[in-house]
Amino acid sequence: MKFVVDCMLGKLAKWLKILGFDTLFFSKIGDDELLAIAEKEERVLLTRDNELFERSDPDSAFFIKSEDWQEQLKQVLDGFKLRDKAKPYSRCIECNAVLKALSRDKAKNMVTPFVYKNAAGFALCPVCGRVFWRGSHQKDMDVKIDEFLK
Repeated sequence: MKFVVDCMLGKLAKWLKILGFDTLFFSKIGDDELLAIAEKEERVLLTRDNELFERSDPDSAFFIKSEDWQEQLKQVLDGFKLRDKAKPYSRCIECNAVLKALSRDKAKNMVTPFVYKNAAGFALCPVCGRVFWRGSHQKDMDVKIDEFLK
């Protein structure tokens, strides 16, 4: 499932990417452009904007009810039955590309010595070049992910 998310739902977009869902988000974009992307790329438009929702194709738009990002995420996961389709940490949270495994040898010159020494594994975004690893914040994220995917 592929999504395009309106600018009111940035945290939802981030967490959909964290869970591995193909999600486009633009902090500044016009409604016409969002609708065009949804149609052209066959993406589901996620929005809290009543006017935008009314203008969109009812088969490819989903109205987000809550203002709370956690409730929004649960609504999307439930609405599309996505819990068993999640692949956490498989997408770049910046550019949405699928991450590639990065060997320790190649990561050595791409991260700080502390990170290189302490991280168990690395992933690379092939589009923007960002390197990812399981850091100290990972445990908190894993707890949230487990809660969402129950």
